[in-house]
Amino acid sequence: MAKITEVVYEGYEAVEISNQNLSLWVTVSAGPRILGLSAFKEDNLLAVLPGAELDYPGEGSLKLIGGHRLWYAPEIPERTYIPDGNPVAWNPVDGGIELIQPVEQSTGVQKRILIEIDPTAARVTLTHTLSNQGNEPIELAPWAITQVRPGGVGVLPLETANADPHGLLPNREVVLWPYTQIQSEHLSLTDPAIFVHSTMSEGALKVGVSNPRGWIAYALAGQLFVKRSPYVAGGSYLDRGASSQIYCCKDFLELETLSPLVQLQPGEETSHIEYWEVYADGKWPAEIADLILPGMGTPG
Repeated sequence: MAKITEVVYEGYEAVEISNQNLSLWVTVSAGPRILGLSAFKEDNLLAVLPGAELDYPGEGSLKLIGGHRLWYAPEIPERTYIPDGNPVAWNPVDGGIELIQPVEQSTGVQKRILIEIDPTAARVTLTHTLSNQGNEPIELAPWAITQVRPGGVGVLPLETANADPHGLLPNREVVLWPYTQIQSEHLSLTDPAIFVHSTMSEGALKVGVSNPRGWIAYALAGQLFVKRSPYVAGGSYLDRGASSQIYCCKDFLELETLSPLVQLQPGEETSHIEYWEVYADGKWPAEIADLILPGMGTPG
């Protein structure tokens, strides 16, 4: 049964949501953010970044804080990096809580995250909702970003089935950002998956894929963290169709999932769901372990 407790975590007023196998720490004095994720009494899987900031044009900076956050694409500093240091409202729900951010005054967008933990398993359902509380339509794509501790391996699965009966048409797309070195020792391309080794000492890279498989993963210290998000066939995905993405630098690795682009009229909202699962060493699901273990290799 889920337990909900008000606590202080990493200097923030927070709410702890837990069952016998999983604990989440959610900030309520900023965000909405999930700052902590601990499974089976092990260390926090998420990165905590008290000094990391992004410049918000003309009005200070956005404190990254770390952990999990809700953004919306495309990435435009004037609306993506709006500071979120104010307290958020929160309400208990069956099995978890809902976080509600104040309306962004410059965009009219309001962010909500509904967090529901499984009664016993190391599983969580997150429903990310963006609503247009302004007076003008706004075009956006929900974008869920999870910063994890460095030292592990991020995994992006690739489509392997033929796109046509004869196997003549392309069946996968790999998207790279300008600062990504294709020959980086931290980036491995194999037939079933792309691996990002989070052992960088300088620089950064980012890679994305069109992901009908609907999952993205991170292996660290024997544990496997999996994020699943429904893939919409034919959806208008931004970033050249990359519905799943990984960003990596020396301080953290980001697991990112997106929904298709939508236009929200005033009063409308759109939601993006993620299902989180954490598996202990030796208990990884076969559908993922059989796919990635042969190609993971050794981090660079």
